[in-house]
Amino acid sequence: MSMLAGVAGAALLAGSLLGATPARSADVPAEFGTDWHDPITAAPPIGKPPGKSCQVTVAEAQFRDFTPYKGTYTPPEGCGDRWSKVVLRMEGKVKGRQYDRLGYLHIGGAEIFRTSTPEPSPDGIEWSVEKDVTRYSDTFRSGQDVEMLIGNVVDDTYTGIIDVKVTLTFYAGRPAATPDRVLTLQDGTLTTPRNSERVVAEVYATGSGGGCEEFWYLSAPDPAPYSCKATGGPYREVQIKVDGQLAGIAAPFPHVWTGGWSNPFLWYVTPGPRAFDVKPIEYDLTPFAGLLNDGRTHRVEVSVVGVPEGQSGWSAPVNVLVWQDAKSAHVTGGLTGHRAGDLANSSTYTPGSEHRVDTEGGHRLTVSGYVDTSHGRVTTTVRRSLANHSAHRWTDGENLDALDATWTDDQSVTVDGRGPARTTRTQRTYTMDGSIAIGAGDRLRTELTLGDRASVVLTRDGRHTAWSWLDDTVEGDASWTLNVPRDQRHAVGTTSERYRSYGSDGCYDRSLTSVQGVLTEDRSRC
Repeated sequence: MSMLAGVAGAALLAGSLLGATPARSADVPAEFGTDWHDPITAAPPIGKPPGKSCQVTVAEAQFRDFTPYKGTYTPPEGCGDRWSKVVLRMEGKVKGRQYDRLGYLHIGGAEIFRTSTPEPSPDGIEWSVEKDVTRYSDTFRSGQDVEMLIGNVVDDTYTGIIDVKVTLTFYAGRPAATPDRVLTLQDGTLTTPRNSERVVAEVYATGSGGGCEEFWYLSAPDPAPYSCKATGGPYREVQIKVDGQLAGIAAPFPHVWTGGWSNPFLWYVTPGPRAFDVKPIEYDLTPFAGLLNDGRTHRVEVSVVGVPEGQSGWSAPVNVLVWQDAKSAHVTGGLTGHRAGDLANSSTYTPGSEHRVDTEGGHRLTVSGYVDTSHGRVTTTVRRSLANHSAHRWTDGENLDALDATWTDDQSVTVDGRGPARTTRTQRTYTMDGSIAIGAGDRLRTELTLGDRASVVLTRDGRHTAWSWLDDTVEGDASWTLNVPRDQRHAVGTTSERYRSYGSDGCYDRSLTSVQGVLTEDRSRC
């Protein structure tokens, strides 16, 4: 049995889930029933500034099929047009039977929100998600078209209609520092303002859609006898190119949606990291700013290394954030350095009673460039290094299917101009360690641990000025009986999440545990 069993699709949106009421252990049933606690994550809530705020409803829709909601956005009245923070909130509800579904929200063509949905109980669930979207303030200052879609299927079997409402809340006060422009690609091309001095692309890259690329980290090369095949094995890398030249590399996050690993009972209450908070990959394209500022259109392309030719399953929309030099009409500059290492990608298949694929992959890229601004020449150097190590084991028939994998994505950005040089180093690590086993009586058991970790260090003239550290870990163990009616699955499961962040700005540490759908722990340590 492959990892695809019992999973038909997935869906999209970003933020922090809200609300929690711990239960007593005596309330835990012997197995899952027809209702369970509403979805919740341990991620910190979005901070809200004090003072005046204004709210705008962006979308209200019921999703039954693949018809997008279309509407219009009008800026708020009474809170000005320069805000201290803008917070998006989606409230959702669904009941009956439904798979996880992927969704997006576009305002003015920019993708500002992506998520997957939880799977409902027969009696129904409600959930809410919040996201800080202040960086898109440029988009929010004028009227815009709105498009939202959470693709869904409703029929005699899958009865869950996804009902959502999305609002934006604008907080008056001291304006936040935000990009001057939020741009989208037009037929794969980009034209930046001629006075751009900083350029950052963000890509909401997700493998999804119910096919093998939803589980790209498990694909096996020939001649391995596995249900999901890819010529180069499971190594994936999201690349961005400017006019055909490699401009950025990144490791995609290994999302597990709420029906993932053949076991929705793991995720009914607590989803895996980022399942309800699909973060974009960021690429600092500032070394290319001098080239982009010539007033012409430039081709910007995103591709995913390792996807079999002609195979769909990846979505990678692009926003481009631009900071402008207000005192210059035209900022000139040039690309001064570009060094790309050889892409390493080796998958070795070893046959046996347990088949095995061992993968080692990685890549390096260094890009440097300068811009001559009204405040002097500024040189930006971006270094990025990727690595992936994984061991995939399975038996004939895939009654055992197991993976132990680690991805690292290290980046440093050094800005050298007026004053001491400033470097931001970000080290990201993603981990996945789990197995599916089908035993006697068609009993399926999934054990899985997922990790999302990052550290960020800021230095000025070689001295540390700020730092942060994050560890979001979810652990689960759930079992259910296959090939029987829903009320005879006798499902049991325990899922725990601990979200920890420490740094120069303080401490946050929260743990959640649910058993058979009942929240048994909600603990904060800081």
